[in-house]
Amino acid sequence: MQTTTVDIPTDDGVADSSLTRPEGNGPFPAVLLFMDAFGPRPRLVEMAERIAAQGYLVLTPNLFYRAGRAPLFDLSRLGEPDQRGALFEKIMPMIVALTPDVISRDSAAYLDFLAARDDVRPGPVAITGYCMGGTNALRAIEAHPDRIAAIASFHGGRIVTDASDSPHLGVDSITGEVYFGHADQDQSMTPEQIATLEKALDAAGVRYRSEVYEGAHHGFTMADTPMYHEQATERHWVALFDLLNRTLPTT
Repeated sequence: MQTTTVDIPTDDGVADSSLTRPEGNGPFPAVLLFMDAFGPRPRLVEMAERIAAQGYLVLTPNLFYRAGRAPLFDLSRLGEPDQRGALFEKIMPMIVALTPDVISRDSAAYLDFLAARDDVRPGPVAITGYCMGGTNALRAIEAHPDRIAAIASFHGGRIVTDASDSPHLGVDSITGEVYFGHADQDQSMTPEQIATLEKALDAAGVRYRSEVYEGAHHGFTMADTPMYHEQATERHWVALFDLLNRTLPTT
């Protein structure tokens, strides 16, 4: 497979992105990979390549492109627990800037980019998102239900809030399938918030699975951070490929 950098025009600039393409001529079903808060880096390329190995073309956009091209941060000490606070002081304003309207417009640009490619199979795509990317994946399918067949959110944070535009309040627009893999040690998505999310999904008639991964912390799939949990990560791969095989099969 091959990973290259591509630039995607948006309403607000150009989103530098990674494109990971399987072997062969295609056309391939497409998967968007929405990054966690630490942004594009080798770990996300590894994950995109694992998905591409199953026959999917994977696009990993820099969701923080308005702040500049990746890398935006010095991640050389990402594996040190005491460095997270200092990093998040820089990152949090960029997370907050990703409003529902911004995510809707950016997602449309990513979907348009994929739809224009000859090596992408026509029709809906899928999204897998991590941490804030999981939350924004939910925003994307709510905004573009006809263009997204499924999303998988892993250790997504703040999916349920007290805000009037909380992500869980928009699920009634979803026509595809949704998977949530929650960490059981995650203060950004408590058991009470998970129950509220599931109640909203049930009321909207959304097809979904919502599972809690025992012993896992927020960020458990990220092997370059102290939050990494190998067993939970392998479980996430099983869940993700089960979802993709059912909703966006390669054959």
